Parts: sequence; C-alpha cells; structure tokens
Amino acid sequence: MVAAAVAATAIGALTFAPPALAQSGNETVLEARDAFRKKDRNRLAAARAAAQADQHVLLPWVEYWDLTNRLTSAQQSEVDAFYARWPGSYVEDRLRNDWLLELGRRRDWANLAVDFPRFRMNDDREVTCYWLLTEHLAGRDVRDAALEAWLAQRDTDDGCALMAATLYDAGKFGAADVWLKARRSVDANRPAAAKQAAGLMGAPLIKRVGDALDSPPRYLARHASTATRNQAEMAALALIRLANKDPEMAAAMLNDRWERDLPADLAAWAWASAGREAAQNLAPQAPAYFQRAARLAAKSKQPVQWSDDTLAWKVRAALRSDGTARWPQVLQAVGAMSAQEQGEASWVYWRARALQATSPEPTVPDAEANRLLASIAGEMSFYGSLAAEDLGRPLVLPPKPAPPTAAERAAALQNPGLSRALLLISIGLRSEGVREWNFTLRGMQDRELLAAAQLACEHEVWDRCINTSDRTRAEINMEQRFPMPFRQEVVARAREIGLDPAYVYGLIRQESRFIMDARSGAGASGLMQIMPATAKWTAKKIGMDYSRSMLHDKDTNLRLGTAYLKLVLDDFAGSQALAAAAYNAGPGRSRRWRDGPTLETAIWAENIPFNETRDYVKKVLSNAAYYEALLTASGASLKQRLGPTVGPKDASPTLDKELP
Repeated sequence: MVAAAVAATAIGALTFAPPALAQSGNETVLEARDAFRKKDRNRLAAARAAAQADQHVLLPWVEYWDLTNRLTSAQQSEVDAFYARWPGSYVEDRLRNDWLLELGRRRDWANLAVDFPRFRMNDDREVTCYWLLTEHLAGRDVRDAALEAWLAQRDTDDGCALMAATLYDAGKFGAADVWLKARRSVDANRPAAAKQAAGLMGAPLIKRVGDALDSPPRYLARHASTATRNQAEMAALALIRLANKDPEMAAAMLNDRWERDLPADLAAWAWASAGREAAQNLAPQAPAYFQRAARLAAKSKQPVQWSDDTLAWKVRAALRSDGTARWPQVLQAVGAMSAQEQGEASWVYWRARALQATSPEPTVPDAEANRLLASIAGEMSFYGSLAAEDLGRPLVLPPKPAPPTAAERAAALQNPGLSRALLLISIGLRSEGVREWNFTLRGMQDRELLAAAQLACEHEVWDRCINTSDRTRAEINMEQRFPMPFRQEVVARAREIGLDPAYVYGLIRQESRFIMDARSGAGASGLMQIMPATAKWTAKKIGMDYSRSMLHDKDTNLRLGTAYLKLVLDDFAGSQALAAAAYNAGPGRSRRWRDGPTLETAIWAENIPFNETRDYVKKVLSNAAYYEALLTASGASLKQRLGPTVGPKDASPTLDKELP
C-alpha cells in the first residue's frame, strides 16, 4: 500500500517482521467471546477445551471469559490456580479485580485482605472501598482515605455504600460528612447517591430528601424549614437541585428568602450551584452569583468545600465576564481547588495570566507568573504551547531520538502481551487488545516505549502507536506521536479544496486516531467520524453520488469529511476554533456559544459548555500546530491558528438552517 509505505518512511523506515500470530483457532476465540457475552456456559466450556487443545496464544483470554462467567460460584483455590497459570498477565490482574469485587459482595474480608495487595492496576474505586473497609475492620484509621473515596464515588455501588455505612455507624463519619456527600451528589446530578447518603442517618430522611429533590419548588414552598440543621440541609439540597434546572429561579428564591434564612455556608453553596449552572449556560449573571457565594462563604463559621468542577466553572465565568476577565476571581477560585487540580496545566496557565493582570506594576514581568508559565511550557499540550508562546519561545520540535536498536526491536516483537494485543485487535477484539496493550506498557522506560510504539506503527495500529509514544518523557519521537498515514491522499485532498493539511491531520488524529473502522456511540464512522445524515447532506451539497455503504471506504470518508470541514470553516469565516467545535458538536451549537461578549479565543474555548467538545477543540488546534511544524519543517504558532478573538456574527446563519 502506498499509504503504508509513506507512513513507514515518515516514521523512520524501521522494519519489524509481523509477530507469529496464530491463524488457526481464531474462530474458537471469537466463539468464546460471543458465548461470554451471551453467558452461555456450555459453549464457553467447549471453546475453552478447544483452545487448550490448540494451546492458542489467546488461551488466557478464553480461560478468563470462562471463569468470569461462573465467578459467583468459584472458589478461592480455583482463582488461585488461574493466577498461577497466567502470572504477570493482564488477564491475571483483570480477574483479580473481578474477584476482589466478588469477595466484597461475599463479605469475605480475610481473602480480600490477602488478594488486594497483589492488585497491580488498582483503578477500581469500589474495590478500593472494600479494601478500606477491610482495613477499618482490622483496626486501622482510614477515615481520610475513605471519605475521599466516598466523595469521589459516582454511582451507588455496594462497596462504597457499605464502607460509608460502616464508618458512619462506628462514628468515623459524621452528619457533616453525609450532607457534604449529598450536596456534591446533587451538584453532579446524581440524586440517587444523595438519597443513599442521607439514608445513613435513618430511613425517614431518604423520603424527605427525595421530596426535596423530586420537586424542589413545591418542597421549598410547602415543607422546607431551617429550624434544625438537617432541615436546613434539605432546603439547601432543594435549592441546589433547582439551580441545576433553573439557576435564575434558584437565584430569585435565594434573594427573596433563603439567603437570609439558611446558614451562611449552605446559602453560599446554593449560590455557587446557581453560578455553576449559569456559567455552563454562558449566562452573564454567573460571576455575580459566584461573588454572592464567596461573600457568604467568608462570613460562614463552617468550611464550604466546593468541588473542583464548581471552582473550574467559577474560573471560566470570571474569564468570560463582559469580555474583561475578573482576574481576582480567577485567583480566588484556583486557590480554592484541590492541590491536584491546581497542578492541571489549564489552571496553572490561567493563574499565571491572573497574576500578570493583577500585578501592581503591569510593565514589570511577574516572577511568579513567569515561573508558572515555565513550569508547563515544555508540555506538548494546548496550554503548554500557549505558555511557551507567552514566554516568547517558538514552537521547536524536540530532537529525534535514535531508532530502536535490533535488541530493542526484538524485545518488543517477542513481548507476549504486545503480541496478544495485536492479535486481539487484528481479529476484531479491539477493546480487549487495547487493554492488554496498555497493561503491558506498565513500567516500560522510554526506549522500550519507543520500540513498542514502532511495532504498533508498523502494524498500522495507529492509536497504540500514538498513545504509546505519548508516554515517553526524555526521548520524544514526534513522527510516532503525530503520524501521517495516507499522507499523499490527505495532503492532495486538503490542498484541492483549500484546506490546511495540518488542520485536517489535527482533526483526524483527535477524531479516530486513524482507525479506519472506528465507530462512535452516536454512529459516526470512519477516518473522519462522519454521521450518516451529515455524509448524505454533504454528498448532496458537493454533487457526489453516494450511498450509506460507501461511508466506510477510506477515500469516500476522506472526501466527505474534508468537504464538510471546508463548508463549516467557510461558514465560520475561517475560524479554526469555531469550525472544530462545529465539527464535533454541530454548527448550531458552535454559533450559540459565540453569542455574548467578544472574547480572546482561548477564553472562548475554555468556556465551551460540553466537556468533550472543549477538550476536542483544544486538542485539534494543538495537534494542528505540531503537524504544521512536521509538514513544513518550520516554526508554527498555536496563537496564530486560534486567531485573536471570537464574538457574535452579524450575518444570519447558514449551515445550521440546512443541516439535518
């Protein structure tokens, strides 16, 4: 293939022999996976026997599916035997995760205490809650870690609920902890979790909290009171729930009565909830709501422990405020975030900008601001690039590392986990293959990662090529991190219709990671992740004969995707930020998000209400800057690509009237 040859040349023309992937017996593996999904134990047992007879390279997976499907009746000895057969593998650790959950449900704390310290991934919060409960039962103080895990719990799982109930009954959690959990749950639009938390203080509270959350205006009008702390907490929950749906109504009710009647900390929380929702709606009242919350919090004798998400929206609202950032609010909000959140590049950047803006001597560089910018300027990210440009540093590609040696190539090729992952992906079990691949990378150093990434590149498994190379720290291979499959076709097509090839590549890298058969949950397909209705509309717009079956063809997908991107880009007067948002979330939304004050483009992007689209726009433009540097072998500027400002459009919209 020409595209494969071009890609291999771009990455350094290293050659790997394909791993010895078993060709016979793959049908048995697929049969086992289907039986696992359908919980068909007889078919699974037959598939396991066949895979064992063949000693298929994916036998660990077949055995994992078989044992997992009957885990509720398994014994510790059977699980231990599985661990012994497949030590150090992904499936061993994956089964350990599943078995720890089963032990927790069985209340088998003795075996859980033995098994948990061997759990390597340790990325399941419910397992963590079971473990903390085990530690508590053994007499150890786990209050702080347990509260952190419980507050982070999103769904009402058994492990964290049991841990919280046990620690509450033991006096380790108090009423203040329970109400904090309830407030954060309502903030996160998880009323079931709030009800479950309130239930720790007695079953009657579940119904009362349910009444407050199911119909907040009626509850506030007929039943709410502040006579006791518990009653005030329930009134606050009703106001927070109301703010989620109608922040203006919540603000009006706070003004009319509840700010006066509620304890200051609860009134502050309700105002902040209204501010967060108003900020997500891009409403101009958001900064004022947050300021009301801050004033009340300052008066309160109780700490107000807002979530990092609420504080992030306080920053965004301040940045957006009337087109002139309220920099002191930015500093206030970032300073109230958790230490971990304050370390995120986005808040490091905006804190630095706020320090510069509030410096008593604006003409003198702020040393702390420059230190903060320098701390992220080396990151290959949206805010890392902006920080570097603010410091006057041009985008310079890092030196290319030496190619993997023969020994490094051989080690990657012979790695059982990487081979299993490639085989899984090649037979259509991409999810399993990706998990196996990522687990196998644990503990690898830069040179090993570069060789593993190269192996993925050679097999055109571009998402693993990119994500693996992204893990290196000292040795950075830009051609692995930003590969250019189908370079001849992409560049020619982009130039034919007047698109920047770097922008196209930046978008494809974010959309599909160059996976041809990628399909989103919403139904978008192929290299450029086009929705069927959008493809049909675009084909008609450009006069192309088209049927839905053609969407999975690379050339068709590329032609339709680039044509649609060009139409959107033209409709937004060449703004790559607006066009990227439109490509991801639709032109109508992108147009609505530009209404309001004229903003610096980076501030506009940070205020995109959808988490996915906000991240998408940043990454597409950051990707494009690096692709520009690779394609042109010259400097590139993210700020130039962003453009100076985004503001309302005077002319009437076009595409959003036509699009399906």
